[in-house]
Formats: sequence, structure tokens, C-alpha cells
Amino acid sequence: MQLSVRIFLRLLFCYIVFISSCVVAKDWVDSKKTHGDFPLVTQDHVATVVYSVEDFRVAGIAAQDLANDIERVTGKKPAVKRTLENLDNPVVIIGTLGKSPLIQQLIDAGKLEVNELQGQWESFLIQVIKNPFPSVDTALVILGSDRRGTAYGVYELSQAIGVSPWYWWADVTPQKKSSLYVDNKIRRFGPPSVKYRGIFINDEGWGIHQWAAKTFEPENGGIGPKTYQKIFELLLRLQANTLWPAMHPVSKPFNVNPQNAQLADDYGIVMGSSHAEPMLRNNVGEWKLPHDQYNYLSHRQQVHQYWEERIKTNSQYENIYTLGMRGIHDSFMQGPTNDAERIQLLHTIFSDQRELLARYNQSAPEKIPQMFCAYKEVLGLYRQGLIVPDDVTIVWPDDNFGYLRNFANAGERNRKGGFGVYYHVSYLGAPMAYLWLNTTPPALIWEEMKKSYEMGADRIWIVNVGDLKPAEIATELFMQMAWNINRWDVHNQKQYLQEWATREFGSTHAKEIATLMQDYYQLNYQRKPEHLQWWLPRQSPVRSNLSQVDVTKRLNAFRQLHTRSEYISKKISSSRQAAFFQLVSYPVQAAALANIRFLEGEQGNSKAAYAANKQLHAHTEYWNSTLSAGKWKHFMAVEPADAQWDKYRISPWKMPSVNLRQQSSVLTDLTKKTIRIDVENFTDQEAGSTAHWAIIDGLGHSGVGSVTVLPFNSPSLKLNIQDETQLKRAPRLSYSLNRIGAGDYQVCMTLLPTHPLSGSTLDFALGLNANPPLKMSLIINDGSAEWAQGVLSNKRELCTPIKIDGRGENKLHIYGLSAGVILDSIEITPSQEKTLVEAGL
Repeated sequence: MQLSVRIFLRLLFCYIVFISSCVVAKDWVDSKKTHGDFPLVTQDHVATVVYSVEDFRVAGIAAQDLANDIERVTGKKPAVKRTLENLDNPVVIIGTLGKSPLIQQLIDAGKLEVNELQGQWESFLIQVIKNPFPSVDTALVILGSDRRGTAYGVYELSQAIGVSPWYWWADVTPQKKSSLYVDNKIRRFGPPSVKYRGIFINDEGWGIHQWAAKTFEPENGGIGPKTYQKIFELLLRLQANTLWPAMHPVSKPFNVNPQNAQLADDYGIVMGSSHAEPMLRNNVGEWKLPHDQYNYLSHRQQVHQYWEERIKTNSQYENIYTLGMRGIHDSFMQGPTNDAERIQLLHTIFSDQRELLARYNQSAPEKIPQMFCAYKEVLGLYRQGLIVPDDVTIVWPDDNFGYLRNFANAGERNRKGGFGVYYHVSYLGAPMAYLWLNTTPPALIWEEMKKSYEMGADRIWIVNVGDLKPAEIATELFMQMAWNINRWDVHNQKQYLQEWATREFGSTHAKEIATLMQDYYQLNYQRKPEHLQWWLPRQSPVRSNLSQVDVTKRLNAFRQLHTRSEYISKKISSSRQAAFFQLVSYPVQAAALANIRFLEGEQGNSKAAYAANKQLHAHTEYWNSTLSAGKWKHFMAVEPADAQWDKYRISPWKMPSVNLRQQSSVLTDLTKKTIRIDVENFTDQEAGSTAHWAIIDGLGHSGVGSVTVLPFNSPSLKLNIQDETQLKRAPRLSYSLNRIGAGDYQVCMTLLPTHPLSGSTLDFALGLNANPPLKMSLIINDGSAEWAQGVLSNKRELCTPIKIDGRGENKLHIYGLSAGVILDSIEITPSQEKTLVEAGL
């Protein structure tokens, strides 16, 4: 009975709130007919797709894509028409509210109720209508509140019939079906949780640019209209709406070719530019004067004119304008000599830029979408008092390694422009780049983005995807959350991988694939493949700080991962082998081989190291030659692909010298003397007055889980932790230490390197039995050597001594003082030589 109630409640939730977010909602198209279903494709007929020529261009683009998608699934391609004349039954009618005469006829005839769509942002409904027109018996109507809402509705149907958003970008072939029937329930979707949602193609010189220049679009010499058209289509299929285009020196600036901006408008894509490119300008490729003259103090007129030219040409389109100013190619702003001068100049720049926008958009500045990204040193200026116009969206950056640097406080969240997020799943910069494989755990993306949303960042979400491939899994999760922040919560977020695997490869092997990918993320979270050296670029090589036990364990785990990937691959159908290689086999096996060559090399096992290196390059050559009949030639490159930007990148692999200096941290192996407790294995817990501890499955070094304080926006507790009454307001976790003998110990808490919601420390309290607890505060020291090592290893440590007297029951207590802390493990080590009874924890 309880199970039935849970199922009922879930179905009710799916129907009422964001139907598109729930797994069950994907079953509304079936190959078998039930009474009242709309016959999209039958054994002897396929519905005609109709849209109005008066509608937005994207409506026609989506209509043609739907026809192609139906053919991909069934082998039958619908006719696409722009009039109701000479129609056969049934029909699919696609239209935008207030723009499509076809839709207006249905509204006027009382066939469509549109009150819930009126004035909504990017919303849509899908509805079966009987006798919509005199000559038509039945129609499936896809109605958008605006042009993107219409497109999203069409692509929602495409995904429901079995076409992956990645059908082209990852060669995911749909399951073939002879018939398609759409059930007759009304479905309403939107508005999205985040208003503007998009990607940044960046650091593209080693992947997507090479591929575009040499394989896909050689006539343009790199990324151009042909590539951007495919990107725009993907964005709509992912229910995204914004693009920051490629901007490295290898790429032609987006607006050099006017066709690009027109194409973006045809697809309804909002164009923006990165944190370093104000006013839609690509400074790397478009600023023709000497770089030192990109200076608003010394060359204000030239810079102002440079910005004005772009506003003149592009104000006709839908844009988000980046305000402010930095130097050429993501460098410091030139001119001012101190922060006070920088802040003063930025205030002037804001005013001048907004005057330009108002002049050429014929609208008040507060009605024009604008953003200010507080990236790198700019965040420091904001914290020192930089005033951003109230209607401008402030976009918070992560620290380039997936951990958000800043969050709005309660007072800030009242500002009209709101807040956004600029997030990385690919990065070129210090302390070390990661440009090759995508290894950011989905659980981390969920935790950081959910936390940011609850702290008010709901206006703009941009993710730096590098070359886009192989970041498909991370990109889609980011967009799913931006569309519906409630789709994944702390209890179900781990199911994302299985739902993704089911759609891409079918249900038979989905759980096995999801588990494989979860283990892939967990192992690489310990150390990314691009960070498999324990010295920073341009420093002298040293050995890793892994003990022999660690090395053996890691080698075994990666070899098993490689074997499992090969085993599953043999069970995947031939039609999906190309997709499986791109999305699963290559990232899993490449990461495994990179680890094997590095660790075996350190051990002096040259035969195994060279064999792994050879196999790694053979896999990469397959990608660049044979995969999908050469479609992806020149796309994949093992990091580092060349010597450019070597101050940020891993060194080319070679067999290490046997004389490499040993790091002191591994000279003493404490494995046999240290008891490690995974924090999710608590003995008991107690909620606090406003918050509780919760397990985040799949996040942490063990892969099992970590713990954090929820809700993310719960207030910090300003209390006297020595006061037992006040201490009860804090959520508590407890761990039994009964099997640890009496003596003096060191307790070390491993934290993930997150940033605090406010202030500069991550705070919690640690107590033993009924003794007064000790406040533990990790100083982030953002940008320091400690921070750098923390993000490379994805952990920070806090240690304190404790004394166990051995009498009675001993319990270690952890009290949550503020949200933002994520604890991963506890290690208890004797302060002096002694033998510990195995804790069995």
C-alpha cells in the first residue's frame, strides 16, 4: 500500500510540476495505440506537419527537424506544409502564440485555451484536438508562448519519440519503430527555472577548431556558419537559449561573418560574449590597434567607437551584453594602477556602455539584457565596493575547477538584475589545465548548481564546455537543471546517469553503463587525467604522493574499469557502437590508460607503461580516422596536444627518471595505523533547528557519498558551541569509536574544496562524547598554494588532537554550523606508535 501511495504521489508531482522533468513523462509516445491517442505514424500513414509562413523562422526550422526525426525513427518522412490546403488527416500543427494565424484560428474557435501561456517566458503546451478545422479530423498542436517555446515543444516531441539531443553530435541512433502514437493528455511545460541558459565554446584550438577547419568546414578555415548551425540546433534540443561563441586566436570572430548572427537569430539563440569581451566584441580578433591602446584611460575615444560599431550592427538581434572591461584575452584591465582607480573607471565604463545600448536599442537601459561577470580579479573589485547597476545581472564565477566562488547574501538578492553563474567543465589556466576528457562528477555539478540557485542565481547560467565533446554528459545535466531546478534533488540526482544511459543505449544495459560511468567519475575525481603529475608546470618533476598501497589500488581499479568497458561494448548493438565509443569507451579507456602509463612508469615498469601509452594513442587514432566513417577526424587530441600555453598544462608523458625526488608525504605509510571512516556511515544523526545533514550520493573520493548541510540557503548559526542548549540548534552526526583503544590521537577531516556561502572560512564543530566541542575552520585562502593543491586533488584537510580514555561508549560528533561545508572522510591516527583494533567502520 505504501509503495502504491509513493507511485501515485510521484505521478501527481510529474503532472503538476514540470512534466518534462520526470522519467514517466517520456512514456507519452508509444508504438502501440490506446483509445484517443493521436496517430503520428501508423503502418500505412504519417501525419503531415504544418506551420505558418508568418511565424518565426525557428518554427519552420523545428518543423523540418521534426519531420527528419520521425523519419530517423520510423523510416517514414512526413510532408511539411505551410498551409491547410489539400491536407490529409491527421496533422501536427506547430505555432507561436500571437504569431501564427493557424493557432489564432484555433483560439478564436474555442479549440485552444491559452491563458496559462499568455506572457510566459519560453513555455509551451502539447495537446490533441479533435476537429480543429473543417477538413481535419484530429490534430496534435504544439504551441509556444514565444519563438523558443515553440521550438522547445517540437524538440520535446522529438525526444519523446526516441531521438536524443545528441543524435548528431554523438551519433546516437534511435530505436526503430514502425508506429508512433501520442496520448491525448494536455502537457504544459515551462517557464524555465533559469531565464538564460547556455554554453561557452572555449580553448577550442585542439579539438572543435581543428575538426571544423580540416574536416567539417574547411571552406571557412574553422568554426563558422556550418558548425554554428549544428550548435544552435543542439542548444534548442537541450532547451538552452544562449551562446558565448569561440574566441581564441585560432578562431575567426563570430561577427566577422554576418551570416553567423543572422543564423543565431533564425534559431532564436541569444548571443552573448565572455567575461573578457564586453559589448559583443572579440578583442583577440577584432581589436586592430596595439594591445596597450585597449585602455579606457588613455584611448577612451577609440575604445568607445570600437564598442559603438558592434552595437550598430547587432542591436537588431536578441543579445545579452557583457559590461565592464578587462584586458585583451582575459588579462588585467589596462590603465588604472590600483583597485580604487579600477573601480572608479569601471563606474565610468558602465555609464558609457549603457548610454550606447540605450541609443541603438531605442529602449531604456534597464530593459536591455546585460550582465557583469565577476571573474578572477574583478570579483575582488566587487567585494571592495564596485557598484553594478541594479538591473544588470551579476554573474558569479566558479574557481575554474567546479566550485562556486561567491554567493549573494539576503540583501543582494533583492536587486532587480539578479544573479547568474559562469561554470567550468573544461579549463585552460593555473594551476593546471584540463582540456581533454570530461571528468567533473554529475553529483558535483548538481550540488554546486543547486546551491547557487537556492542562493539566488537564477537569471543566467553559462557553462564553459571547451570543445563541447567529450563534455556531453556534463553539458546536458547543467541544462536540465537550468530548465527545471526541481528535476534532480539530493535523493534522486544519482539516477541521472541511468536515465541518460537508458535514452542513449536502451534499458537493458543502462544500469551497468551508469555504474561504470559513476566509477569513472569517482576515480578521476581523486585526480584528473590531465593532472597526472604531482608538480606544477615548469617546476622540477617529483614523484606522486601516493603510497604503494594507493598505487596498487588505483591501478587495479582502472584496469577493472577498462575491462568492464570492453565487456559492455560487446553487448551494445552495432548501430550504437559509434555513440558508445564517444560517450563511454573512449573517455573510460583513455583515462584508464593514462593512469596505467603514469603509475606503471613511476614504478619503473616500462613495458606496461609503454604498452598503455601505445594503446592510448591507438584509441585516439581510431577516433580521428575510422570513427563514424571519418566524421570526427582531427577532433580528439591527448593532452597536451602541443607546447602552447605550457605554463598551464601537463608535461608530455615520458618514462620518469628513477632518480625523481620522493615527496615527504609518502615516506611514512600510515595505512596500517590509520582508521578511515566514510562520513556517510554515521551511527546516528539529529537535525538542527533550521537544517540537517544529508548524504550526497556519488560525490567524494570513495564514490559512495559525502555529507553536507541542507537546505543550502540555511542561515549560518551564530552560537556559543560551549553552551549545550545552543549547540542543540546545530545538526549533528555521530560516529561510534568503541573499538578504538585508549590514547592520544589525531583526527583529520577531509573536506571537498568548496567555498563558503559568506566569509572566508568553512566552519563546523567536532566533539568527543559529552566534552565541549571544538570549532573547526578551514581558511580557503583562494589562489594560494594550498588552494591549488586542494582543487587538483579535490580535497582539503583539517586536523586536531583528541584523547580517548577508553571508558564507556565513545562517540565522535560533528556539528553543522553553516551550509557550504562538504565532508568526505574522517581519519583517526594514533599520535604515538601503537596497534589499533580494526574498527570495522
